[in-house]
Amino acid sequence: MEIKFGLISADSHSGFDRDAFTSRMSSAKWGERIPQVREVEEDGRRVDRWCVYGKPRGDNVGNCPALMGDPFPTYPQHWADVPALGYDPVQRLKALDADGIDAEVLFPNPPGGTFFELDDPEFELDVVRAYNDSLAEWTTVSDRYFPVTIIPFLSDPATIRGEVERATAAGHRGINLQGETPGSLPHLIDPYWDPVWDACQSLEVPVHFHGSCGVSAGRSTRFWNGYSPRQAHSAMTSTSATTPAQIIPQLVFGGITERFPRLKFVFAEAGIGGLNYVLAACDHEWESRHLWTEGLSTRPSEAVRRQMFTNFWFETEGIKLRHDIGMDNLMWESDFPHVASFYPRSWEAVEHVLEGVSPEDRRKLLYENAMRVYGMEAVVREAAPVEARA
Repeated sequence: MEIKFGLISADSHSGFDRDAFTSRMSSAKWGERIPQVREVEEDGRRVDRWCVYGKPRGDNVGNCPALMGDPFPTYPQHWADVPALGYDPVQRLKALDADGIDAEVLFPNPPGGTFFELDDPEFELDVVRAYNDSLAEWTTVSDRYFPVTIIPFLSDPATIRGEVERATAAGHRGINLQGETPGSLPHLIDPYWDPVWDACQSLEVPVHFHGSCGVSAGRSTRFWNGYSPRQAHSAMTSTSATTPAQIIPQLVFGGITERFPRLKFVFAEAGIGGLNYVLAACDHEWESRHLWTEGLSTRPSEAVRRQMFTNFWFETEGIKLRHDIGMDNLMWESDFPHVASFYPRSWEAVEHVLEGVSPEDRRKLLYENAMRVYGMEAVVREAAPVEARA
């Protein structure tokens, strides 16, 4: 890979071609339950939807408003209207070049990144494998793609570990988890999950918590039937800033960072402004309650700076705190092609957020930290921008 623009997105979203699952799963075994695009009737009109287990998912057939033009935001209702830039890895390279982005870490898009809701472990495992295989193929198209593995939550830990190892060998660079484990599964801190933590530490791939990542705290206050669709989305997604503050204490006080000191955690699409609070709060609790006497020998803020990373894309105030949080722990993200993306003017947003930031800090924030976290091997052009672009 080559760094020619000086910008890596640590959070983008990969689409799927309509045959991504039907071509990889047994039709004889699963039939109409396989994720596929089908025409359905909705509110008296014919629209296309991704259907899983025979039922439509979502209110569009592609979460790609950044590619849809005006009026913004528009979500495609028919497959013919979904731009190939969103789901075709060859075509998508044009979007990266147009936006001045060297590489991107790929998170889920429709038909989704979790399938445990269907309560069918065998089906979930087959869908997860098809999902991971589909995105592994992106890495054969270009070394600018770094997909994140989804896992079969309903399988036993040994099977989950095996899928993590299989997907990583195929080109994936991390796993995506729920902050709140589904159903009756053990808590995230339970030793039940140790084989998964051990696999990720051994493979040197990060564990990701994306957005709210299924954490239900505050959910009742986020949802109100009086919101317009846009208001509802804003009220929901703005609370993602609290995600790290809800999960980091579990990882620290539950002993995960102590037992797995080389395991990396990334909080994507959650912003950085709340990190100072959780660092101070965890240190305060550790000191007040003498938790080093209970086996937690590492000061929480040290563990966080050693092992945890988070992304930014619009927070001018958060960037002012970068040295307090840790300059080595922050990465830029695009969120392409979602509604929060600035595509194709990402550099305008970068310059606004990083106004007055030194060239050394800019390099870390815009690509060097991501290269280190994801083990990216790249040649950096001398012309790669480190100072403000005109």
